Amino acid sequence: MAGCPHCKIGPSILNADLSCLADQSQALLDKGADYLHLDVMDGNFVPNITFGAPVVKCLRKRIPNAFFDLHMMVAEPEKWVEDMADAGANMYTFHLEATKDPKSLIDQIRKANMQVGIAIKPNTPVEDVLELAALADMVLVMTVEPGFGGQSFMENMMPKVEKIRARYPSKHIEVDGGVGLKTIAHCAKAGANMIVSGTAVVRSDNPKSVMDEMRSVVMQARDNWPQP
Repeated sequence: MAGCPHCKIGPSILNADLSCLADQSQALLDKGADYLHLDVMDGNFVPNITFGAPVVKCLRKRIPNAFFDLHMMVAEPEKWVEDMADAGANMYTFHLEATKDPKSLIDQIRKANMQVGIAIKPNTPVEDVLELAALADMVLVMTVEPGFGGQSFMENMMPKVEKIRARYPSKHIEVDGGVGLKTIAHCAKAGANMIVSGTAVVRSDNPKSVMDEMRSVVMQARDNWPQP
């Protein structure tokens, strides 16, 4: 099983109290989070606005060693690569639907010394990302429509995860949207190893227990994933 990726849990810190974001983020890391998932929304690609590079940079100063996965829900992801690299991002995850030249964008991200993530929305066919996935460190399969709160987990996105896992047994595959204790088994069985969880973790009375349980479910399912 050496070639199959291990499970990583990344709380979505947009669900935290933004007035004390650094403290809450560090607390989640102390309780077992493997990385932090930062949702950047521009009010254009998605209807909401969250935060940009200045907030990421301040957070990096307070939390120097955590892995920051930047989920860029923005209309022109090419515009923000250097700013986010300077702010301290580790992975730059752009939406395939937001760029006309994904290969050039991937090169731009690499030159900025960040890892590459490619995200697809629920209505985007998985075939659109299968070839490009070879150039990325991670593929994010959205399990809700990005930018809208209060949605239910879309179990019908799991065949996308299965296809990517079958094609790329060693690839990091992330799921985001409605993922918690009631839905993690679907994600794990399909082959997702990077688990973004917002409310289920951040608003829990016992975030460590929730993260530990989700990690356990994924690691058990990992035995049945395609072998590299």
